[in-house]
Amino acid sequence: MAPYLRLRQICLVAPQLAPVISDIAEIMGLAVCYSDGNVAKYGLENALLPVDTILLEVVAPFQDGTTAGRFIEKTGGHGGYMAIFCCNDPDERGRTANALGVRTANVIDHAPYHGVQLHPRDCRAAFIEFNHTAGSDDILGPYPPAGPDWQKFIRKDVTQALTVVEMQSPDPQGLAKHWGKIIGVEPVGTELKLPNATFRFVNGASEIMSALEFRVADVARVLATAKARGVAVEGNAFALGGVTFRLS
Repeated sequence: MAPYLRLRQICLVAPQLAPVISDIAEIMGLAVCYSDGNVAKYGLENALLPVDTILLEVVAPFQDGTTAGRFIEKTGGHGGYMAIFCCNDPDERGRTANALGVRTANVIDHAPYHGVQLHPRDCRAAFIEFNHTAGSDDILGPYPPAGPDWQKFIRKDVTQALTVVEMQSPDPQGLAKHWGKIIGVEPVGTELKLPNATFRFVNGASEIMSALEFRVADVARVLATAKARGVAVEGNAFALGGVTFRLS
């Protein structure tokens, strides 16, 4: 089978799940498909919302001393925590990253799901995870972290797609090259183009996942819903879950 790589999931970290999850669901017209009990062992609770076939996850620590809690402190509340890719060869991709000096932080084995998480300090800006679920090379196939029937929760009347993940760095070109080497995608300028989303690297004071761009049916309607929920809107964007949500 030909190797493939797609964006499967973006994980944001917040000090508490409420009201972040209900704000995202209400403003973006999305539905929660699952809360995964497996993250409790890391001192976290979570909720996932499908944006077409990409999952948007929010995790929040419920005890002290968690990696997620330290991440919030280190980034000063910036929430872009993890970029998760599905592929057919997570172990091989992990070994390629290790050869670049990027350490493996965690290996998750919940058959039929197998994931390799790389260290955020070595990745720079956020965690990178590669995963594979046996028998689900179809993007609409089983994906255990999102629950048994996540596909039934896809809502596209308001938000149609997550199109761009924006990464910020004082050296956007350098970070684009670094991420390109790790995930095996050649940068086009300061962009990494995947079959279902683009990573865009922009200039900024620190290395963080800074924004998510969404294609929506009606920009004005989404902005009005955000304002009605007390979220400050600037242009076609607003801050939520520690990142900027940008609409097109």
